[in-house]
Amino acid sequence: MLVGIISDTHRNKENMDKATEKIKKCDLVFHLGDNYEDIDYIKGIYKGKIIGVCGNCDTMKKLSKEAIYTIKGHTIFLTHGDCYRVKLNTFNLKYRAMEIGADIVLYGHSHISSIEKDGGILFINPGSVGEPRDRNPSIAIMDINENSIECEIISI
Repeated sequence: MLVGIISDTHRNKENMDKATEKIKKCDLVFHLGDNYEDIDYIKGIYKGKIIGVCGNCDTMKKLSKEAIYTIKGHTIFLTHGDCYRVKLNTFNLKYRAMEIGADIVLYGHSHISSIEKDGGILFINPGSVGEPRDRNPSIAIMDINENSIECEIISI
């Protein structure tokens, strides 16, 4: 299953258009917050299912702050990351993942992309579509199967 992972779109329609081009073939897309309203814009282009969580800039709180999904036998924990202080490190996030039995964690908030494995848990931050701190707007694409997970950061 091909999964698109986007975060921190911050109403940047030009970059959302570019990101949507990259996720067109995905079976599912996760939006990790900071401007959940952008999900409606993306739905106008991407016709697949989009699942989102709220970020710290989402004041109307139409979505939950976190979510747990199971895909192909893998437990995936979604959060924006602000509640776990991810700009400092993923320490708190790791313990939350262990607490709920997640083997994949998707988070944003830092606006810097990364893919790391720690204690058997895969941590994926797609970076920021709208306001990247490393001047590189990006998303992540994850190919997830029962026996393997491949993930890469894609510049847009």
